[in-house]
Amino acid sequence: MIATQYLVGALDIGSTKTCAVIGELMLDGEGTTSVKVLGVGQVKPNGIRRDAVSNIEETTEEIRQALRQAELMAGVQPRGLYVGLSAEYVETTSSNGIVAIGADEIDDEDVERVHEVARAVVVPPDRELLHVIPQDYAVDHRGGIQQPVGMVGTRLEADVFMVLAAAAAARNLRKTVARAGYEITQLVLNPLAAGLAVLTAEEREVGSALVMIGGRSTEIAIFHEGKIRHVGVIPCGGVSFTNDLVKGLGIPYAEADRVKERYGVAATHLVDPEQTIEVPGPAPGARKHMPRELLAHIIEQRLDEILTLALHEIERAGYANRLGGGIVLSGGGASLDGTLDVAQSIFTMPVRCSAPGENLTGLADSVRRPKFATAVGLMLFGTAQIQDRLEHGRRPTMKALARVGDWLREFF
Repeated sequence: MIATQYLVGALDIGSTKTCAVIGELMLDGEGTTSVKVLGVGQVKPNGIRRDAVSNIEETTEEIRQALRQAELMAGVQPRGLYVGLSAEYVETTSSNGIVAIGADEIDDEDVERVHEVARAVVVPPDRELLHVIPQDYAVDHRGGIQQPVGMVGTRLEADVFMVLAAAAAARNLRKTVARAGYEITQLVLNPLAAGLAVLTAEEREVGSALVMIGGRSTEIAIFHEGKIRHVGVIPCGGVSFTNDLVKGLGIPYAEADRVKERYGVAATHLVDPEQTIEVPGPAPGARKHMPRELLAHIIEQRLDEILTLALHEIERAGYANRLGGGIVLSGGGASLDGTLDVAQSIFTMPVRCSAPGENLTGLADSVRRPKFATAVGLMLFGTAQIQDRLEHGRRPTMKALARVGDWLREFF
């Protein structure tokens, strides 16, 4: 296999799947950029519990398998990987920095200095700094400034949003990926990456809440004025649907998962009350028939609970009346028919379900499903860094792929 300067590998190690996506930043002779999906791999894991590594040997093999599938499809091998980290293992905080301006106007170096001051906080030994995301600037006490470069002033302030990861979870991820024979270019917060894949620039600007229904958790990220403002986690997701079916239908877990995938819907009104499904009976080899409406009712009740908790999280963050773009649902748990119906009955704002794949070329159809939102977002995050590095000839600064939104500049 060959390697290319513009190749990006993305790895989403989740609770119900390990997914790898390989993409490439494409440049034409006129300087136009696009992102091409080259390969996709997916393995159902046994070594993951609650989006953290619980069995290093099993997870290592799952990473190898997922990446081998993607590499075989792509015909190339990535040098490093952008790997997602669940919001369950992070905490967020805010910080402020102030610097004096000596020249006539503010330049990029002044902005870098104020960022350095803002991030100079004491990080607890059990945490590591994952992201520092500028929020707002003030010049000579005049706030609400989005881009201070070129302005005249003597004092520059910056408020930043800091994401701190659990050091143990980050170390385990790095160790597992290294044992699989790869290295991590950067760890990235899952909902941050997913927002890049499924939210439009307008939705991030006017305010939107991304609700990612994963396997064992539901992650919430609120974007406003182009920046991420809040991250929250609800400790239940698609696996909760399956567990409820085990109890409600009295069937084994594997059978409940199969029934959910084949017959599951999230809204009872979508099911014919007369329709039945066949499931294992109480005796070995026996079968019994149950109303499909019961299956839908069990799933709907759990989804209603998850989305209600998501609404409470948005209200607690103070953004319930500030989301002009409304709610965007994604993640594997949002794939069931009827999910949008339930969500629209809970949220008093626009709601839509979204999958990645827009503005991508190559094998874009292979990832155009909600469950690939994080993996595709990680790929886009990586290609944006490459684009910025090519333009500036140094480490990423405050610019990135225009096609995926100016908000990326804040991540670097």
